[in-house]
Amino acid sequence: MTWRPQYRSSKFRHVFGKTATKESCYDGVPITRSVQDNNFCTVNPRFLAVITECAGGGAFLVLSLHHTGKVDPHHPRVSGHRGNVLDIKWNPFNDYCIASCSEDTTVKVWEIPPHGVLKNLTVAWKELQGHSRRVGLIEWHPTAKNILFSTAYDYQETNSKTHKASKVLILGNMKMLLTTGTSRWNDRQIALWDQEDLSVPLLEENLDGSSGVLFPFYDPDTHMLYIAGKGDGNMRYYEISTEKPYIQYLTEYRSHLPQKGMGVMPKRGLDVSSCEVFRFYKLVTIKSLIEPLSMIVPRRSESYQEDIYPMTAGNKPALTAEEWLSGVDKGPVLMSLKPGSEDAESFSETKVLRSSLDTGRSHSRPSMLQLAIIQDELAAKESKDDGSIREDSRSRMSVSNGEDLALCSPPRTENELRQKFHKQQEEIRRLRELLGQRDVRIKQLELEIKNMKNS
Repeated sequence: MTWRPQYRSSKFRHVFGKTATKESCYDGVPITRSVQDNNFCTVNPRFLAVITECAGGGAFLVLSLHHTGKVDPHHPRVSGHRGNVLDIKWNPFNDYCIASCSEDTTVKVWEIPPHGVLKNLTVAWKELQGHSRRVGLIEWHPTAKNILFSTAYDYQETNSKTHKASKVLILGNMKMLLTTGTSRWNDRQIALWDQEDLSVPLLEENLDGSSGVLFPFYDPDTHMLYIAGKGDGNMRYYEISTEKPYIQYLTEYRSHLPQKGMGVMPKRGLDVSSCEVFRFYKLVTIKSLIEPLSMIVPRRSESYQEDIYPMTAGNKPALTAEEWLSGVDKGPVLMSLKPGSEDAESFSETKVLRSSLDTGRSHSRPSMLQLAIIQDELAAKESKDDGSIREDSRSRMSVSNGEDLALCSPPRTENELRQKFHKQQEEIRRLRELLGQRDVRIKQLELEIKNMKNS
């Protein structure tokens, strides 16, 4: 057994895994039988995509996140690859854009209609070529817009003596790397490396003698590391620090259902009212099931817990593709997860506005020019939000997957009626979000005006 040092105090010591109810799972999904060591699933706050078993090419399903329960076996698919799809990833800055790679040596980028996939998609928005062998992994740039990386089985190299790595993670801004793999004796192992010196690992720890690949997941906000093994039913949690012993074991989630892969929800899609700090979507092949698994911090208070939800990476890019290619590098644009708070873009605008107001307050009396600027911004914000709501409503209701919804025939089956109901609920939710963001912004600007008048 591996020796573990005495545990230190941590607010995440009692994090536990909570599986979704049967009604909140996705049942009847023909999950791929591919032996590729990938997660086969990707999630964002609107959609869930999973690679499926398909004859005569490669395909994946795109489901509305709220479309739980039994999945129609004839549900339309995204099926434009000539070979098996090996990896899929949502664009972190566009919830309607997804990339896929395949054994046919291509990478394709798809545009998903706002109401989901209502008929088979076979023509991609963009097809990327350049590899000579199958493409096994793709990743979007975490801060630059429209930068996509791919790796294939051409020109790859490996060099291993004691630790044979299969997966690697960059641990945020801690200047460390974490790899999962096997030891010289084929024990499953994790290793921690100094980003500036990869000659010798900072730490190596053997976990067990199983054969499944270890999938690592890291949360830079809480510094928590999750390790899930392919074919396992359990998952281990750790806490990472920059001081020895670096990795601190927390606890373990156990289940009798083995996972083939795991999708991860971005932080902006979590349920903060239940103190959810991470959410997995577990692929259970033996039951054709996708099971949401929430990681919960037990708290007695139902109010927002700021200590476990620091500012996190939002869905706005920090720089353009041209800026990154020219050598510019920036960290992510942050957003708050507090209910009713502004999104990442308005958060940045508010910081600039507050700094200008603080400068004005340093004088003996407030500047009337600044007051006029705030009033103009308030009026512009109202008209902009009204216009954006109308435009968003028109764009989402006019066209769906190339079909004019106004000309669509009434639902003929129960499944069609259910799909239209889910689309309507999604549209209502979007409009409520836009209205809520507008109201919060208006109240904030009104408060700023009041404070300046009183000063």
